[in-house]
Amino acid sequence: MSDNINRQILLVEKPAGKLGSEHFKMRHGTIPEPRDGEALLRVRYISLDAANRAWMHGATYRAAVEANTVMAGGGIAEVIASKAPELARGDIVFGDTGWQDYAAVPAKHLTKMPKIEPMTYLLSVYGIAGLTAYFGLLDIGKPKVGETVVVSAAAGSVGSIVGQIARIKGCRVVGIAGGKDKCDWLTSELGFDAAVDYKDGAVFKALKAAAPNGIDVYFDNVGGEVLEACLGQMNVRGRIACCGAISQYDGIPSGSGPRGVPGLIVVKRLIMQGFIVTDYMERRHEALRDLQSWVTSGALKVQEDVIAGLENTPRALIGLLAGENRGKRMISV
Repeated sequence: MSDNINRQILLVEKPAGKLGSEHFKMRHGTIPEPRDGEALLRVRYISLDAANRAWMHGATYRAAVEANTVMAGGGIAEVIASKAPELARGDIVFGDTGWQDYAAVPAKHLTKMPKIEPMTYLLSVYGIAGLTAYFGLLDIGKPKVGETVVVSAAAGSVGSIVGQIARIKGCRVVGIAGGKDKCDWLTSELGFDAAVDYKDGAVFKALKAAAPNGIDVYFDNVGGEVLEACLGQMNVRGRIACCGAISQYDGIPSGSGPRGVPGLIVVKRLIMQGFIVTDYMERRHEALRDLQSWVTSGALKVQEDVIAGLENTPRALIGLLAGENRGKRMISV
């Protein structure tokens, strides 16, 4: 990274089908000057998330990413100059830095972070991934001791933490993931009671065997056919936390699943709720207290997938959408 050049990765074209490296290009620009109320940031780590792909479709909980603009993305960054009284040089912050070396961002859009080592934990277990898992499971799922909790994309950044928190809370935990290696890792390393490989097909049947007493809480990261398979096995007064729908993000959705939702929700008196982690930011300290305690005690294992080099960000996101990662994937800039 040069001291006077700002490398930026642009989304040059919105993909109609699957995301490819041809949809991005690198541009060399100048380092921005912060205006009043802004801080100049040097980006240290960029978060890679399935939501990055959803932003290309259109407005979600944030504005759509438009063609020929710097690709949006959350990051951990260091303040190198500040024109905002609440931030000083050397502070560590989280914000929408975009895929670039440097960014000038209004201080009101930044969250000052504690100085924790390794810094990567601020994006994984103590960042959006950990907070999403914590509040989605505990606030919406409300698991009770002895209940069965199922989580999809269980080897990913959020799912791997959801399953471990459910175990800490005394639940039987079943993970759904892609491939035997991931499923074996969930049960042997992270303490899941069972794992279902969706790539084998017959998810409904495999889930029935893994959760013979039905499902009390389902944490949904994928939507589609997996959501349909879980809905059919929910217990009366079950809870479904809807976090994402990665099966629908990249390319043209298949249109299959979930069917029969209204009838199942009524008959089984299910609660199905979507959420966005930013809704809970005022309570983040309560989550961090618990998460830090569990990590320190060894009850919660942290798995990260750190890829070096800003130039590798497009490939790393494409790989994440294909399910390459275990745990939280991020770029070290």
